[in-house]
Amino acid sequence: MYSLASYFILPVNRNIVLPERICSTQYRVDGIAVLTITGNAAASAKELLEAVRRHIGTVELKEDVKGIILTDSYVGFCRCVTERPSSLHYAAGLSVLGQQTATNIEKTGKPCIAVFENECSGIGLELALACDFIVASETATFGFPDIELGLIPFCGGSQRLSRLVGKSKTKELIYSGDLIDAAEAHRIGLINRIYPEGEALLQAEKLLAHICTRSPNAIRIGGEIVNAGYDIDLQTACMMERDAFALCFASFDQREGMQAFLEKRPPHFKGE
Repeated sequence: MYSLASYFILPVNRNIVLPERICSTQYRVDGIAVLTITGNAAASAKELLEAVRRHIGTVELKEDVKGIILTDSYVGFCRCVTERPSSLHYAAGLSVLGQQTATNIEKTGKPCIAVFENECSGIGLELALACDFIVASETATFGFPDIELGLIPFCGGSQRLSRLVGKSKTKELIYSGDLIDAAEAHRIGLINRIYPEGEALLQAEKLLAHICTRSPNAIRIGGEIVNAGYDIDLQTACMMERDAFALCFASFDQREGMQAFLEKRPPHFKGE
């Protein structure tokens, strides 16, 4: 279950060995990296975010990784200890760290799916929103309960969520602190797909494996154009799309895709 995380420093005995790993990454033979972010009941929000940032940085640099999954475990997702306030300076610095971590997820250049069987809330939901999209089991729940501590999202979650589901629904979720179920999350556009209990990760791996058969170069450019054009005027965004489309024709992947189509065979993309 999610532990409400505050965003300030707590005097901690750094000699204590954390009882469990915050993150673990499984590298599959098909080029998919599965990053399980259980968190740690003894870790601070800062430690959690630093661990996620390290793992994302490592995965991003691996050329044999074609796609990324962020997921929970049966224990939870992005758990961390509730800390006592220290200073406004520390709070602002933690927000910068959180926003940088979310941006790093968003800008890996590789397709990234967030997958959940259980509760995804607080910091966890903020990081999930930085992925390309979210899928979940029918048992999953979502929300921002930090209002109970007199706090709001700090990793960019308020801004990403409002761009996804609209200002009014975002305000409702932040103001109330209530969790919504997977059916409601799907209805408002927070998640893309719902799967039966226990099948979310398996189905997401199949979906991502299918996506990874496409051109890595086109996926990267397409994702960058969607993200960059979302908050600007339509005319400018369309011009960006025009230039990006033309750029595709300078790639090996485009030539390979066209040749494979003419020869009626599967393409062999290289991401070049």
